[in-house]
Amino acid sequence: MNHELDGAILQRDKETYAIVPRTPAGLLTPEILENIARVARKFEIPIIKITSGQRMALVGIKEEEVGAVWRELGLDIGRATELCLHYVQACPGTAVCRYGMRDSLGMGMELEKKLSGMDLPAKLKVGVSGCPLSCGESLVRDIGLTGSKKGWTVSFGGNAGSRVRQGDKLASGLDDGAAIDLVVRLIELYRDHGKKRERTARFVERIGLEAVKEAALK
Repeated sequence: MNHELDGAILQRDKETYAIVPRTPAGLLTPEILENIARVARKFEIPIIKITSGQRMALVGIKEEEVGAVWRELGLDIGRATELCLHYVQACPGTAVCRYGMRDSLGMGMELEKKLSGMDLPAKLKVGVSGCPLSCGESLVRDIGLTGSKKGWTVSFGGNAGSRVRQGDKLASGLDDGAAIDLVVRLIELYRDHGKKRERTARFVERIGLEAVKEAALK
């Protein structure tokens, strides 16, 4: 493998690449934004696209410049094709939103730390919403957390692709620690028993919701 191309995705023209820096819970600083702009100008990167997962894709990078772009960005790789956590999507929650009931940004950052680097059967997407309006799209993510005055509701097996599936709600009224513990148990169950490239939606359909509950709600 050419390590200079780690995290790079070949584009339609078969000549240029896209990269997606890791931005946990979609949070950026002015310094990061300024550096992205500087690097894009220096390497004449033609497209910067905000993705559905609250990340920035830099598109149209020459093959011989991919490694240099990564080095100058100084950011971790946001995996976009590998079988692992792709992103944790989070709404503003109690940090700024008047509807927020739970700290979705804090929870999103914590889940990023817990789940990043795990090898999984397929890509995994997490949504965290600070209230039942579900702006973090929690119910159509593999793992979903939705906040309320009583605590977190955790759902599993959601999918927003061509075969849409609403995640099954497994537990409600959880504090932060209990919610994280349940998420970890669900991920471990999926990691140990999922088939290669089988998303959580199909995993739940195959083994059954009761089997998921029996294993995760101990």
